[in-house]
Amino acid sequence: MANQQLTIVARILAKEEKRELVKNELLKLINITRAEEGCINYDLHQDNENKNLFLFYENWTSKDVWQKHMNNAHLAEYMKATEGAVEEFILNEMTQIG
Repeated sequence: MANQQLTIVARILAKEEKRELVKNELLKLINITRAEEGCINYDLHQDNENKNLFLFYENWTSKDVWQKHMNNAHLAEYMKATEGAVEEFILNEMTQIG
């Protein structure tokens, strides 16, 4: 299973007053992450109705390469920059079945 493609859906709900901060910090992650080994796609979305809600849709060649991504410095920098600015964070590891 470790060598099977992994889909990640990450849901980030920013606090209303911190929306632009969170959005700008999320945008900083895109190019650096897309250049990482094993990244198939790394796409950020913003909800049309609730502008505080962001969603990353990601595909990785394996869980192992995704775990390397999760330990990268740019993610630690994002976490530090947005500390206290995120209301809710939900991450789902998924496998395509059809």
